[in-house]
Amino acid sequence: MNVGSRSSGLGAKRVFDAVLTLLTAPIWVPVLLVIALLVRLLQGPPVFFRQTRPGYRGRPFQLVKFRSMSDKRDADGDLLPDSERISSIGRFLRQTSLDELPELFNVVRGEMSLVGPRPLLMEYLGRYTPEQMRRHDVPPGVTGWAQVNGRNALTWDEKFELDIWYVDNHSISLDLRILARTIGQVLAREGISAEGHATMPKFGEEA
Repeated sequence: MNVGSRSSGLGAKRVFDAVLTLLTAPIWVPVLLVIALLVRLLQGPPVFFRQTRPGYRGRPFQLVKFRSMSDKRDADGDLLPDSERISSIGRFLRQTSLDELPELFNVVRGEMSLVGPRPLLMEYLGRYTPEQMRRHDVPPGVTGWAQVNGRNALTWDEKFELDIWYVDNHSISLDLRILARTIGQVLAREGISAEGHATMPKFGEEA
């Protein structure tokens, strides 16, 4: 795909994201408000979790999710493992992927796409191979090709291979297929976590 066609493709992708997100706002905004109230009542403030993540071309942005973990620490002041900090409502939100719902605001702002490689941690940027770094050649997504093909049950290498395949083959029709498959996967609650982890081990620290 040449530069001109890639730019045109990303432009159409942005229009698709904006139109679909705004058209469905009457559905997801009320759900978001109800969840925000429940998180506030059952877990306490803050309701949202914000973290800097790499976006398109690796440019940082503030990702927004519902907070699903406490800040519990051990006697040395270090955070406890994720599996020990996740709250009851946080576990439900993760199992249903509803913790990701506020990322639709990132989509509206143009920082994310509905579909694309998931935005990971800033610290990973220095660990990628040049080929893996290509996952940033499209905007990050709320869901993606790797997420509907195994999600956190995949190894990092498998995830990155699927991300790069998506970068080379993305289209509006493929995005629609991925969104449809995402709904089915969320309902089935598949691939939520790697064995022994709340999600999966950090990239480069699997051992």
